[in-house]
Amino acid sequence: MPQQFTFNVGPAAVYPAVRQYLQDAYDEGWLSAPHRGERFTSLVRQTVADLKTKLNIPQDYTVLFTGSATECWEILAQGLTPRRSFHLYNGEFGKKWFDYARALRPETTGVQFDINEVPDMGALPFAGDDTDLVCITQNETSTATQLRETHILTLYNRLGGALLAVDATSSLAGLNLKFIKADVWYGSVQKCFGLPAGLGVLVLSPRAVARAKEVNDRAHYNGLPAALSNMLNHQTNYTPNVLGIYLLGRVMADREPIKVVAQHLADRAQKLYDFFEQATPLQPLITNPDARSTTVIGLRGEPALIEEVKRRALEAGLTLGSGYGPLKNTSLRIANFPAVSDAAMEALVQFFVKEYVPA
Repeated sequence: MPQQFTFNVGPAAVYPAVRQYLQDAYDEGWLSAPHRGERFTSLVRQTVADLKTKLNIPQDYTVLFTGSATECWEILAQGLTPRRSFHLYNGEFGKKWFDYARALRPETTGVQFDINEVPDMGALPFAGDDTDLVCITQNETSTATQLRETHILTLYNRLGGALLAVDATSSLAGLNLKFIKADVWYGSVQKCFGLPAGLGVLVLSPRAVARAKEVNDRAHYNGLPAALSNMLNHQTNYTPNVLGIYLLGRVMADREPIKVVAQHLADRAQKLYDFFEQATPLQPLITNPDARSTTVIGLRGEPALIEEVKRRALEAGLTLGSGYGPLKNTSLRIANFPAVSDAAMEALVQFFVKEYVPA
């Protein structure tokens, strides 16, 4: 039986060391550790410190834990958006964020752009004095697209009184994000953190913390004022995923700094894009290189070819990620996440060389 590799984009490949981390968690009693005790608060304190150090999160930003990235949609609408938000999106997850926010704040507006388009951030129809929160998806998992640092900077410079919130679910811990250029960042651990699903990470700037205190949402189970108050003591306002936080702490302690990780992923992504542009019947889903994601590689083809490739790859021990939403039948996605090994990527390339590149 060939060695098995998964390229699913979420839940994605986990680090091999997670097997030992899980055994250690059991042996060390973390599975029944009280979440109000000093042992747990010390764990949270150290995990947050390592997140800030390894990912270059500013020291004056606040890190909170949630159940998932999608939970943040409601938290942000309830806790930072007393009037309305504005959403820029080109895929299913950005659209869902917009829809959930609009359900809670009916005056919310949004603009959709094409997957091969680089939007003009200076022309977006929102006014900072009338908008509480501007929302973007930095790396859209469903379309394998990415908004570059320069686009985020341009948007940040025209915010006025609005805050900037960024969905970085499939790039957080994979790209060297410039946290100081936005007020809210969030993601889940089942992608670039190389961990099982069940934990979200929410990062707030001092401006966002001040806004949360001003809005003072105390009507919801996971409202920001309660979460911020508890985090002052390195606790959560609910019974947390202790195991997930423990695993996150272990991963962050062992990982290289994000600058090293991000450069490795960028180099690997470029090699993959070059290969698929030149060598196989599948082509990159995104034709505009400036819009392509580094961490999610999208490929397009006829539905019959997509199904054949996935089936033959699975027989070779390679699980490829399916397309999503309207692109489900005409695309597939490859996770270029840190926990996906170079050996896995080489096996993927060799599969295509053997099966789809003419001799």
